Amino acid sequence: MKKSLKFYRGTILNPKSDTRCDFIADGVLVVSGAPGRAILEDVLAWDAAQKKYAKKIRAANTFDHRGSVFLPGFFDMHFHWVQDEVRTMPKDSLLEWLERYTFPTEARFSDPVYSKTRAHEFFKHLSRVGTFGGAVFSSIHECALSAAMKEAKGDFVIGNVLMTMNSPKDLTQTEDQAIGLAEKMTRRFGKRYAFTPRFAISTSPRVMKKGAVFANRARCFQQTHLSENHEEIAFTLKLYRGFPGFEKIKSYTEIYQKVGMLGARTLMAHGIHLSDAELKMLAKTRTAIVHCPTSNAPIAERGLGSGLFDFKKTERAGVRWALGSDIGGGPVLSMFDVMQSFVKQNQRAGKTGASCIKALYRATLAGAEILGVSKRTGNFKQGKDATFVVVPVPHRAGSKGTHQSAEALLSMIFEVGAKNRDAQDDLIQRSVFRGRVMVEEHS
Repeated sequence: MKKSLKFYRGTILNPKSDTRCDFIADGVLVVSGAPGRAILEDVLAWDAAQKKYAKKIRAANTFDHRGSVFLPGFFDMHFHWVQDEVRTMPKDSLLEWLERYTFPTEARFSDPVYSKTRAHEFFKHLSRVGTFGGAVFSSIHECALSAAMKEAKGDFVIGNVLMTMNSPKDLTQTEDQAIGLAEKMTRRFGKRYAFTPRFAISTSPRVMKKGAVFANRARCFQQTHLSENHEEIAFTLKLYRGFPGFEKIKSYTEIYQKVGMLGARTLMAHGIHLSDAELKMLAKTRTAIVHCPTSNAPIAERGLGSGLFDFKKTERAGVRWALGSDIGGGPVLSMFDVMQSFVKQNQRAGKTGASCIKALYRATLAGAEILGVSKRTGNFKQGKDATFVVVPVPHRAGSKGTHQSAEALLSMIFEVGAKNRDAQDDLIQRSVFRGRVMVEEHS
């Protein structure tokens, strides 16, 4: 049976690593298969495609996007879908922001109808900004998790947060309720489910210990927060040193080690203020960090002011990491905002190495690698999913519209977003998931 092919022509940026990104000024993505199951048949220059596919290229199956660039679909490795409505709220303090805005908003997700409506709206928005993979925090509620699982399009792991202490009354579970729900959701959703203690402050040691056992047995991912700011760290250590068996803990990371949560399928959001010993612990267990630059940014930049992540120190320690938006700590859902914030914050601090190419890799293939799906998604390669976004190529006044490198082109795209952060939701002309057009020409 002959394959039905589609040809998408335009500039191609294909991330390979922190320092490598293929740049094809006039290229083509050759797509085969039915929408929803389509794969990349080939990735090559247009001239080469004309020769190789001379008898198959026709006007009817060619989509001309010259003047635009193709990027892989994004991976957002840490966000709270139930916090979308509070991402623009004042953020003078993490703990105060949680109590005043976040917790009351999350409590609304006890309503199945509300959860269903919001999930449909949110994940449609997520497709619009080109995010088709990552790790997601839901609320404590089964109905909210079920709604998210139904609406999410892509390679996502999703978990209901577990909150058994130091939490509002209407968001507090008993230990048995938390454990029982996690076990039930693991059976129902399998490896799509992520065991998700909100953070050590809100989840008892018993729940984390028992949950880690069955999560590891089911080979599910685990996710939580770690060392986001100094106030949180001090409170956590004081709290846990009062628990039997934790009296002599030296660090926040050691808490998660003692309950058995560290491992190759564990994601720790933030990890900004970590000692050398903690980084060594994370590296040894292959635990990954998710850096959320827009959430950690200064309050003047609509972040929580938690500090600058030392990616160089993290990499020297051998710890894997990727980027996340941390909606609603982060104010903008688009990963363009996350990438440009990562680059700009490090440039402003005089830190070298935070290139645009590195940002793109950490927002695409790095996330796919951590989630174990990089053999079929995360960048462009024959046989991988036909998942990509189409973005107009920006032009500076007086330029002829030519771009000589991936870094230069990405820099110009990021610059457009930096001028109007909220408009980054509209940067993408078309988003395609496994060959199915999800959003088209909304800008």
